[in-house]
Amino acid sequence: MFGPVTTVMTFADDPETSARWWADQLGADVRLDIDGETVYAWLTVAGVEIGFHQADDDRNPRGGSPVVYWAVTDRDATRRRLLTAGCVHHRGPLTVSEGRRICQIIDPFGTVIGLEGP
Repeated sequence: MFGPVTTVMTFADDPETSARWWADQLGADVRLDIDGETVYAWLTVAGVEIGFHQADDDRNPRGGSPVVYWAVTDRDATRRRLLTAGCVHHRGPLTVSEGRRICQIIDPFGTVIGLEGP
């Protein structure tokens, strides 16, 4: 049911600046998705997307932990199973780009987990 980790998302006041700092440390290129005033910046290291999202109190407060996204074969079924097992809804489900569907849940211990898949 679970595949490899696809994305580690961190939250920052200035996603582009944070991404550029990490890109310098890791020798990677920064990519940007700008939607109005919202910036999502990311780089890819060893096949894993390292994402930098705008911090806000609704999604994940400043200094919150990164969100690890797991590749799953059926996002909706996996989400239902985890909610039944004691997780709670956090964000989504949403389609972030063509063919890329995600959601976030919170496990019983307070960790935000991302699921990505069809």
